[in-house]
Amino acid sequence: RLGYFPQYLERRAMKLKNLFICKNTEASIEFIEGFKPDIVVNATGSVPLLPNIPGLKENLEAGNVSTIFDLVDHVDSYPEDLSGKKVVVIGGGNVAIDVARTSTRVGDYNVSMFCLEDRANMPASEEEIEEAVEEGVKLDCGWGPKEILTENGKVTGIVLKRCTSVKDADGRFNPQYDENDTKTVKCSHVFLSIGQTTIWGDLLKGTKVEIDGVRVKADKLTYQTTDPDVFIGGDVYT
Repeated sequence: RLGYFPQYLERRAMKLKNLFICKNTEASIEFIEGFKPDIVVNATGSVPLLPNIPGLKENLEAGNVSTIFDLVDHVDSYPEDLSGKKVVVIGGGNVAIDVARTSTRVGDYNVSMFCLEDRANMPASEEEIEEAVEEGVKLDCGWGPKEILTENGKVTGIVLKRCTSVKDADGRFNPQYDENDTKTVKCSHVFLSIGQTTIWGDLLKGTKVEIDGVRVKADKLTYQTTDPDVFIGGDVYT
């Protein structure tokens, strides 16, 4: 992700004599051990969490469906690309609110936002929600994505299914749906902002690092993991 770095930071980093930057390289345990490090800091970041629904993969590849990373990367050209189109935002957190509000500000006055939670339990702050509604975002709670509809290579709409519960009896995220209670919303573009996840692969194989689901266990103050020589930071922890 060196492309995300400002040039002045890249130039400053290049002057450090003890800094090694390896591009297009898999950070396997064997590769890391070759540097004989005393401490390893894992800050590999995260990737967007995507629902396993029909119509997603081909529309992501075609650019008809976007993640929050796509918006961040192309916000300068966003008005030219999407202004005036009907946009659907999937998600109920502050980032989803940001996506929806950005859409209204560049001319997409027909912006609809759908989330699993009911209005009272949305993850986004109350202030953010109220401001989004004031800016014209149409908020519809209690729905999850079921299918993205396509015609001639373009998105024509999205099918949503009623979410009957978001968490199980133990308080864990485990959404349940009524597959027969659905509705179809016409749109030209879909933004997915339902969270992020980490793909570990074999990166932590052979270490003492413990993972709870997809999140690494670490001290909240020092960020030291259950392996004393491995520390964690950034999106990969939060």
